[in-house]
Amino acid sequence: MITVHHLNNSRSQRVLWMLEELEVPYQIKLYQRESTMLAPDALKKVHPLGKSPVITDENRVIAESGAILEYLAERYDAENRLKLHDEEARLQSRYWLHYAEGSVMPLLVMKLIFGRMGKPPVPWLLRPIGNAFGQGVQKAWLDKQLATHRDFIEHHLTTHGWFADPQFSIADVQMSFPLQAMSARGGAADSPAIQAWLDKIQNRAAWHRALQKGGEIRLS
Repeated sequence: MITVHHLNNSRSQRVLWMLEELEVPYQIKLYQRESTMLAPDALKKVHPLGKSPVITDENRVIAESGAILEYLAERYDAENRLKLHDEEARLQSRYWLHYAEGSVMPLLVMKLIFGRMGKPPVPWLLRPIGNAFGQGVQKAWLDKQLATHRDFIEHHLTTHGWFADPQFSIADVQMSFPLQAMSARGGAADSPAIQAWLDKIQNRAAWHRALQKGGEIRLS
């Protein structure tokens, strides 16, 4: 049976959602973040990098969100629930699958880091300096970069019901985490197409089942 090594408030929630969409049996091994917000060392016993998501399936250890989602789709989507028949849709799916972690998530992680430079575990004497530096970087550069990505995604979703139209696919599963993070951190307030897409995925039954098993996500 598949085991999902699930870290709270992490990208691994997408893996649970994917498995619920496919209705594939699995079990969860839960890990809690340390006070530093990093994953516990116990995850290094599963994969040398000690990151989540990671799954084990028979004698395989598979890490990285996109690789896991592709593996699950290829091996376990026997009913072709997420299979894309249109070539253009397949190209779009592949693009967004890689865009999520390769382009937009690094910026969102930077947003989180710079936003916490005035908070623990930064020593209290350095917090005012850290806060000023973090806010300065965000205002001068980071927020502008994120706005470009937000507008790019908003434009796509304005004319496409799903990331790989004409149907729901693993591209939507992959893009869920960055858009949740963007929305939670105030970066999608004036983006109706993004908000409509988030409402749509959060109304899916499989989404709710995944949250019940993996726990709520708090990304603000």
